Formats: sequence, structure tokens, C-alpha cells
Amino acid sequence: MNWVIHCSMRLAMPMRKPPCISMNYFSSQKANEFLPGIKRIILIRHGESLGNIDERSYAETADWRMPLTEKGREQARIAGSKVDALLHQDSNGLPLAEKGKIYFYVSPYLRTRQTLREILRQVDKDSIVGIREDPRVSEQQFGNFQHPEEIQDNKAERVDFGRFFYRFPSGGESGFDVYNRVSGFIGTITRDVQNIWDELHPDDHEARINTDENITICIVTHGLTLRLFLMRWFQYTVHEFERSYNPENGQVVVLQNKCDRGRFNLDEDDRVAMGFPLFEEQERFKLVDDHSILDRTKW
Repeated sequence: MNWVIHCSMRLAMPMRKPPCISMNYFSSQKANEFLPGIKRIILIRHGESLGNIDERSYAETADWRMPLTEKGREQARIAGSKVDALLHQDSNGLPLAEKGKIYFYVSPYLRTRQTLREILRQVDKDSIVGIREDPRVSEQQFGNFQHPEEIQDNKAERVDFGRFFYRFPSGGESGFDVYNRVSGFIGTITRDVQNIWDELHPDDHEARINTDENITICIVTHGLTLRLFLMRWFQYTVHEFERSYNPENGQVVVLQNKCDRGRFNLDEDDRVAMGFPLFEEQERFKLVDDHSILDRTKW
């Protein structure tokens, strides 16, 4: 069986599409069709940064100003080539007669901005609907200038305490904090879909919302933030998050909408690489029949 999931707390009810969908109809459809016309969401972790190869650099360089290495730039260009290839395919991997469109979100950190810069070298400019910076997809905050020994001690303590709830001292964030801001960001995506259609049809406010138009949302972010986005989207439990892993630098993680009703599949290779469970094996479904899960103490 091909398992899919709706990211909303309410499942969409099937309904017949009218022959012509106006922009006014868009508003009435929001509760029934999540992200109309969006065929896929791509999440990309930034390429290798200076901080990834030398943690001592955090003592003198602010985390948000940490640049990519040359290897990181090459990883970003490879990611861009993958993105461009996906724009030539529909959500089922079949070739398109006309190349799809793409809308980018990017963390304001230098390494994510530089990653996007290299990605854009590989993507046809005519395919780009818009680019938006959003601080809510930034890296987890570890404090200000970071002393390597202290951060290593904090990270070791985090393993014992639990990565989701552990808060870094000296003004840092917990995974829970990042989860909350990512949740708000997902709500923004739903509202921005309206703006995407306005960009595509700036002179025609009665233009049809063409669900056959191949539109991709691409988010250039950070490893932990990417996983917490998936946790919120697919409603993974804290226990399931604790057992997951960051994607590699420059990794392209793909969610495909294969049924045009706002239900997205996480690519199987990406799911396995990050250690997330199969849809039918998620704990949220098992809780109804197995209450012993609520007594779990070893994570």
C-alpha cells in the first residue's frame, strides 16, 4: 500500500472540483485542499561550512556569519542540479512538457544564503517565482560566541537529557523552541501560496488555480531545523525525533504530493537515511491499541 499523510490536523474530505477555480474559490478551498497546485516541497541542508570542519571558529565568528567551504559550495551546486532536474518532472517522476516553477525560502544565516546562491546558478531564472528569507528556519541558537570545550560539554549533556527538550545555556534554544517557530513557519507557507499565484498571474486576479501546474517550494535550512520541520509536518513523536539523524551537508530531501489533495510522501531514501519510521509504524497510530508506549522511559 502506498501510504501518504496530510499535514493538517484535519483530513481533507473528497469533493468534486468545479470546472473553473477562481481566486475567491481559493479561500473557500483552504480547509479542504492544502497547498493547492504545489507538487513538491524540497528541504535542503546547507553545504559544508567552516564550522563543520573546525568548531574552534565559533569562538571568533558568529554562528550566523559562518561561511561555506569550497567543498560546501560544490555540494550546493550539486544540490542545485538535483533541484533543476526535479523541475522537469511531475510528482510521479514523469517528464513534463513545460518546466515547473519554484519558490525559495532561505534561513538568514550566511551559509544557507551562500548555499542558495550556488543552487541558483543551476536553476533557470525563468522558473523562479520568488525568494524569501525567513528567520524561523534558522539554526538552533547555541548562545553567542561559542567556546568549543563548553559546547562539547553541552552537547554531551544534551545526549543524556534529551535533544528535543535540552536548552543550551547562555541564551540558547531547545529543540522544542525550534519546533514551535517551525510550526509557525508552516502556517506562513499556507498563506504564501496565495502570493505565489499572484506572482504567476499578476494581471489576472480571476486566473484559474491550475492544480496541473508544477510548482515546487524549496526551503534552504539547517540539519536540526529540517528534522523538526519533518517532525511537525508528519506528526512524529518526541521519541521518534530522538532516534533520527541530521541529513548530510547539501542533502536534498523531497516531499512529493502525488494525489493533488495536500498529502505529501517523504522520499523513502531520505526517510531511511534520517531514521524516521514508516508511516504505518508511527507511534501516534499505535497509541490507541498499545497504551504501554505512554510508560516508555528509555528513549
